[in-house]
Amino acid sequence: MNAGTAALLQRYYDRFNAQDWSGFLELLTDDVVHDINQDGRETGRAAFAEFLKRMDRSYSEQIVEISITTNEDGSRAAVEFVVLGTYKNTDEGLPPATGQQYRLPAGAFFDIRDGKVARISNYYNLQDWLRQVGA
Repeated sequence: MNAGTAALLQRYYDRFNAQDWSGFLELLTDDVVHDINQDGRETGRAAFAEFLKRMDRSYSEQIVEISITTNEDGSRAAVEFVVLGTYKNTDEGLPPATGQQYRLPAGAFFDIRDGKVARISNYYNLQDWLRQVGA
C-alpha cells in the first residue's frame, strides 16, 4: 500500500462528499481521462468539470464505506465504496426523477501521475440503480 496515493484518494472522496468542486478538480491532471460507467470516455479537467455540473443537476450523492488499495509505487489504485444518493432531477435518457433514494455498491480504478489523478474509471451495476429508482 502506498500511503501518498491512499491519502490523495481519500482527499478525492472527501472533497467529492463536501461538494468542493474546485478543490476536487485540483486533484486531477490537466489531461485526466475519465471512463464513465457504461458510457464513453472524456479527457481533460474541463470535461470533468462539465461532467460534475451535469451530475450535480440530477443527483445528490455521498460516497461511504470507502476501501482504498494501491500498488507499491502508488501509480495505480482501486477503490471500493457505496454511493448513497438521491435522484433529484431527470437525467437525459433515464427514468423520471421523483427524489428516489438509492444505495449502490461501486468501484473505481485510478492511474496516478505526479501526485494527481490521471485516470479514473468508475463502475457500478446500472440495472441495480434502475431497479432502485423504479424503472
